[in-house]
Amino acid sequence: MCPTMLDPKLFDDLSRRLADGLPRGVQNLQDDVQRNLRAGLESALGRLNLVTREEFEIQRAVLQRTREKLQALEQRLAALEAADGR
Repeated sequence: MCPTMLDPKLFDDLSRRLADGLPRGVQNLQDDVQRNLRAGLESALGRLNLVTREEFEIQRAVLQRTREKLQALEQRLAALEAADGR
């Protein structure tokens, strides 16, 4: 997922919060600092291998179905082995 898919308000909010936490002398440069923080956040998040919530939920459902099938196969195998061992 590229950073453009993330809500731009998130970057604005994070960079504003970080800039607000800076000492008073630095806050005079707040606009410049906020822009630089936003650019840094976008860059850092852009390097992460992120997926959308929808993609995550799809893969979670696939994994759940796979686990259920595996469990059913394990039970079937155990039953076959038990019947064969008589």
